This record gives sequence, structure tokens and C-alpha cells, in this order.
Amino acid sequence: MNRYTTMRQLGDGTYGSVLMGKSNESGELVAIKRMKRKFYSWDECMNLREVKSLKKLNHANVIKLKEVIRENDHLYFIFEYMKENLYQLMKDRNKLFPESVIRNIMYQILQGLAFIHKHGFFHRDMKPENLLCMGPELVKIADFGLARELRSQPPYTDYVSTRWYRAPEVLLRSSVYSSPIDVWAVGSIMAELYMLRPLFPGTSEVDEIFKICQVLGTPKKSDWPEGYQLASSMNFRFPQCVPINLKTLIPNASNEAIQLMTEMLNWDPKKRPTASQPCFLVEVERPN
Repeated sequence: MNRYTTMRQLGDGTYGSVLMGKSNESGELVAIKRMKRKFYSWDECMNLREVKSLKKLNHANVIKLKEVIRENDHLYFIFEYMKENLYQLMKDRNKLFPESVIRNIMYQILQGLAFIHKHGFFHRDMKPENLLCMGPELVKIADFGLARELRSQPPYTDYVSTRWYRAPEVLLRSSVYSSPIDVWAVGSIMAELYMLRPLFPGTSEVDEIFKICQVLGTPKKSDWPEGYQLASSMNFRFPQCVPINLKTLIPNASNEAIQLMTEMLNWDPKKRPTASQPCFLVEVERPN
């Protein structure tokens, strides 16, 4: 670690704290994640999901892990430095984003996510805080602490992702969910980019499902039979709600954007588009 000088703390999470640092050789800024638990062998470090996934994921819209350092049983990840996250970018706005900016942000998120899924992982914790950016021009998916391999064997834990971005199948305790949970989260994030406030701000798991029903309406049993099976095994009954047209809720979104959000926020995970499908984003000009 003597090759880096630490400057200030950027954040503190359950598993580690993140510091801003600088390479003593090149002067380049980096983000240093220091894990809270101790690691007594190098194998133990290399088996971490975050290390396994990031070693395989090299893409313009996925955060770059530069190196892993183990020193005195402490583990440090050295990442490229990004100025802020999408949550901060939205919080600091006093007027709505133009759709061209949202389109560009979404293009980058979905490019990164399609790459992650194609290489056999799903993220499980897509939320604005885990999307790092340098303004809206450059966005990268970060924090792979909960990532899983698509071919890994269920059952998975039902506690994944921050509640507001949690897919209904996870809220209903499915143990066999997969990459469509990331697509649901991205649909919620897209709506938030338009509104500058969360679409489904539930205060508990049950309230989260209520919030989803209040917007999307109660799912029909014929539309999502698996959902009804999950609900009945929890003794949960869907509240009876009429759907709100997303256009009423998000008047500043184009019809194509509304259609994409509607598709990504499908109750049935099998009916959501994959991250590489959305045609709304095809015409995007990449920033230079």
C-alpha cells in the first residue's frame, strides 16, 4: 500500500470503506476499498465474488479493478476513481434531465449490464448508489459484492438489493431468480432519472409490493401464475389496485421510454427484455 497515498474517505458500507487515493508513481487518482474483515490467505481473497467477477469483466461501463493488495491480513481493492454516483447526480439537480441525457445514461447502464450477463454473472444490487459516474457523460456499474454466477446453483438468499429496486419475485421470496432482477432494478432507476425521486419507495417488503401494485396494478393470475404460487406460500394476498398509466406519472418521458420502462417493469421475470434488447437506446450518440 506504500505505492498509494490516501486522501479522504468517500464512503462506508457493510463490508468495507472506500477512500480516495493517489498513485505515488503516476499521480493518478484511485478509489481504495478496504475490506472490514481480515483475510488470512491469498486463496480466500481470490474466491471473493467481487474479485472473481471483476477479474473477468473488462468493459467501458463496468468499474475497473486495477489491483488487489493483501497486507497485514487486510484486503484492499484498487479501483479507477469516479467522481460521484448516480444518486448524488440526481440529488444535486434542481431541474429535470432532458431525455437525451437519460437516454445516454441508460444506454451506458444497459451496455454494461448486457456485458455482465453475457459473461455469466448477475449483479443483484443495481441501484443509483452503485452506478458511478463522471457527470452524466460516463457511467459505470460498480460494487459486485452481491454478484452471482448465472450458472451457480439456486436456492439463492432472498435478501438482495436495496428494497426500492427489488424485483417482485425476490420480494415474494423466490429462491430461483436470475438476471431479470437486474432488469427490473434498471427499469426503476430509469423512472427515477425522469422523476428525480424513487418510483417505488416502500418502507418494508410488504409495503414495497403495495407500492408496486399502486403503480402497475394488481397482476392477473394468468399473467404471472408463479407469482401467485410464491404469494400463497407466504400467505400473502395481492392488494386490489388499478394500474396508473406511467405517462401520467412521468409526463416528461417519450412514448418509447414509457414502453421500455413498462417492459422492464413486467411482473413476470420471463417477460422482461434482456439488457441487450431495448431498441429505445439504439440511436444514442456515444459521448467522445
